[in-house]
Amino acid sequence: MRFLVSGVIAAVVDLGLTWTLRLGLGFDVVPSRSTGFIFGTLTAYLINRRWTFRAEPSWRRFLAVAVLYGITFGINVGGQKLGEHLFLSWGWAPVFALVVAFVISQGIATVINFIVQRTVIFKVS
Repeated sequence: MRFLVSGVIAAVVDLGLTWTLRLGLGFDVVPSRSTGFIFGTLTAYLINRRWTFRAEPSWRRFLAVAVLYGITFGINVGGQKLGEHLFLSWGWAPVFALVVAFVISQGIATVINFIVQRTVIFKVS
């Protein structure tokens, strides 16, 4: 439940920045999604380490999370670009294309993220 709450908070940060940069300021998909992802990821890491998994600070753990987030970064940004392109080619409004692509790519990345954090990085004994 805590992972879900922290994920929602991080997703609001991520989608809010992505939306503002993409639709509000006219940035391309990659820089807007990348910026949202970075700030959402930092938010998620800080909340998950302190509140969700109650783990002590550790460089090893931080580096493992950085590698994991590098992988989920590719899933998020690649999925966003692919999804928006596909949905726009179907004639969808830009706002719907952005949000649906975000939900799909973020959903896939979140499942991977939770499994790896729960079973490897913040392993519960």
